[in-house]
Amino acid sequence: MLDLTPDEWNAVRLSIKVGLWAMAASLPFGIAIALLLARGKFWGKSLLNGVVHLPLVLPPVVTGYLLLLSFGRRGPIGSFLDEYFGIVFSFRWTGAALACAIMGFPLMVRAIRLSIEAVDRRLESAAGTLGASPLWVFLTVTLPLILPGVVAGMILSFAKAMGEFGATITFVSNIPGETQTLPSAIYTFTQVPGGDAGAMRLTLISIAISMIALVVSEIFARRIGQRLDAG
Repeated sequence: MLDLTPDEWNAVRLSIKVGLWAMAASLPFGIAIALLLARGKFWGKSLLNGVVHLPLVLPPVVTGYLLLLSFGRRGPIGSFLDEYFGIVFSFRWTGAALACAIMGFPLMVRAIRLSIEAVDRRLESAAGTLGASPLWVFLTVTLPLILPGVVAGMILSFAKAMGEFGATITFVSNIPGETQTLPSAIYTFTQVPGGDAGAMRLTLISIAISMIALVVSEIFARRIGQRLDAG
């Protein structure tokens, strides 16, 4: 078993915490945007699609800097949230979760959107003809059918959060115990003499967590697929 120091354990726990919060917070928005892009017909759809996928093509440092300008204490959104709600994102673990959620959002939306586009619309129409409301049709017909894509999107978002570095370190810095995630801790080890052992320990932990997440997602996807086939 790897003998981690307290600071290294803090980085592991913080990375998992940030990844889970980033995934959970972005999930409702991911489903809504994916549904809008898959089914919606409106002016500006291509623009919305481009904005959603922008974090994939922008340098992560640019995304982090834009977050700092917007959600920093002096930014328009950050100052408003701080003054009226006492919510602060910059240089806090919540800011790391926000940065990771934004970086992983395009991957989540794409996975869910592909699942929605694969749904047979005739099944939804049949439920509608029986008197079900659009919301009830989505909850009872569409959502169960797209669950594999939802699970895949959640895991992709979590995996992206676990590996995010550029946007996070730009927005919330690299504060041990507060904002130092696994990638930041590994980077810190590589910058000091004799830090190779610590970097290797955390690298192995990162690989293990990512592999576990992928295996769990595969198990869930198979079970959901079996239930849908049985139904």
